[in-house]
Amino acid sequence: MDLITPGLGLIVWTTLVFLILLVVLGKFAWKPINQAINKRNEFIDKALNQAEKAREDIKNLKSEQDKIINDAKQERDGILKEAKDIREEMVAKAKEETNLMVDKMKAEARHDIDNQKQQALGEIKDQMADLSISIAEHLLKEELKDKKKQNTLVEQLLDDVKLN
Repeated sequence: MDLITPGLGLIVWTTLVFLILLVVLGKFAWKPINQAINKRNEFIDKALNQAEKAREDIKNLKSEQDKIINDAKQERDGILKEAKDIREEMVAKAKEETNLMVDKMKAEARHDIDNQKQQALGEIKDQMADLSISIAEHLLKEELKDKKKQNTLVEQLLDDVKLN
């Protein structure tokens, strides 16, 4: 049993060494260990706070980015609508100018046709007059060979003049 039960001296010396170890550790080791643990806890807390702040900043940046993208889309839509309106206005203006030019060309063509028609009618009248005079001249030459026929013709002409 000696092996299982320690002696009184051993217990005293073990206790004394343990107490000395506690005093030495308490004086030299516990404060630096506690300080290191506290510093580590503070560092971890700061890192967690910074991570949370970074997460919030990212969330804010994301919302700002979405807002900028939406604004850009609205601006793009506005520019496209404005360009479409300008294009439609230009097409309408070009159509109107084309229609005006076509109407002007038609009016000029009608005017030219009327002028040519009047000129042709004038030429036809001149030719008809020349032809009528030529026919009348031949008829009169034939009719006026005789003196009696000349007198009859003059009397008829005078009667016609009085009727009018």
